Amino acid sequence: MTVAQVPLPKLRDSARDLVYGLTRIGNQWRFYTQTIKSIGDALIHYRVELLRLIAQMSLGTGALAVIGGTVVVVGFLTMTTGALIAVQGYSQFAEVGVEALVGFASAYFNVRLAAPLVAGIALAATIGAGATAQIGAMRINEEIDALEVIGIRSVAYLASNRVVAGVVVVIPLYCVAMIMSFLAARFGTTLIYGQSSGVYDHYFNTFLNPVDLLWSFLLAVTMAIVIMLVHTYYGYTASGGPAGVGEAVGRAVRTSLISAAFFTMFLSLAIYGQSGNFNLSG
Repeated sequence: MTVAQVPLPKLRDSARDLVYGLTRIGNQWRFYTQTIKSIGDALIHYRVELLRLIAQMSLGTGALAVIGGTVVVVGFLTMTTGALIAVQGYSQFAEVGVEALVGFASAYFNVRLAAPLVAGIALAATIGAGATAQIGAMRINEEIDALEVIGIRSVAYLASNRVVAGVVVVIPLYCVAMIMSFLAARFGTTLIYGQSSGVYDHYFNTFLNPVDLLWSFLLAVTMAIVIMLVHTYYGYTASGGPAGVGEAVGRAVRTSLISAAFFTMFLSLAIYGQSGNFNLSG
């Protein structure tokens, strides 16, 4: 192959795609930085909008408010997760004759892995997707430009407010998630499989570490921040009409789910280390 036959257009296209990808990453990080820096402005100047968003995210609006909004969605999802832990834990432990350790499985896996991930998925599918759709609709209708014209800081008003509201809402939501997962696991083990409630409570209370609960709440708050940052960015930069808003919602959900999984993995490694800070005894 001579020099003239070298596929320069392909190299040029590859370089263009690389530059475009790096530019998008840079724009995202700039938006995230600006959103976090504008939280102070949101708390000072847009408190009424913040309270409205907290009410909307927790209990929902319209038809969603009839069933209790995000509270019921998160509670139902984590309840099914707790029930699965009871089913799988009892059947697996029964094969080796240690079915009494189902209480340990509930106290260990619910707190460290199952409840945070399921709560993150629920937040991305409800609060996050709704935020992307709302902000994206405002973008294509030029309402964000109108906010800038009348002197409203659009990033603080739309993005920073939603990040703060997501953090505020996720705390009671995660309490509901943990309670529902614990109750579902206990109900399935004691009432369906017939294990003694005293045996279950003994192993559950033995291996339920209060420090792990605090770390789990920190993980949930971190995921809420990441999810809201991702979804507000995709909504803020949406383009292409209604179809573009739908595409932005899909991309935001995909990115937030991947980010939630990565943050769960890396934060768990940072918190618990390679050994897991775990000692099975008693």
